[in-house]
Amino acid sequence: MSALTRAALLGLATGSRSTSGLAALTLTGNSSAGPLGSPWARRLARVAAAGELLGDKLPQAPSRLRPEGLVPRLAFGALAGAVLTHREGGSRGRTALAASLGLAGAGAGSLLGVSWRQAASRRFGKDLPGALIEDACTAAVVRYASRARG
Repeated sequence: MSALTRAALLGLATGSRSTSGLAALTLTGNSSAGPLGSPWARRLARVAAAGELLGDKLPQAPSRLRPEGLVPRLAFGALAGAVLTHREGGSRGRTALAASLGLAGAGAGSLLGVSWRQAASRRFGKDLPGALIEDACTAAVVRYASRARG
């Protein structure tokens, strides 16, 4: 699968859990890959991802479609796409395209995630089962999309 497709998938996952794309890239990257490869970045990525997984289930968690939830998701999706493509030696133009695809994926993932959670909540009678299924899907997507290709 091409880096551009994987950039869009990382964006899609980022729309679901805002830290997922960058955390996955940090945790799967080479330790000599600059700031994202450092031990402190790996620890921060684990803490941020775990915090978001827990915080997302709280009833007072804000909507991911409000500006304070959506804007960071879009930015992180774009950044994840750019980092992935740059990490794999993409040109500036290809990196910019990957950033655009990550941003678009994050927007789509945000909308799809809200729709899924509403439908799952109606189906299960509460939000938690849908949230856990969304977590599992997000984890599977980022695991696949963030793996370094040789």
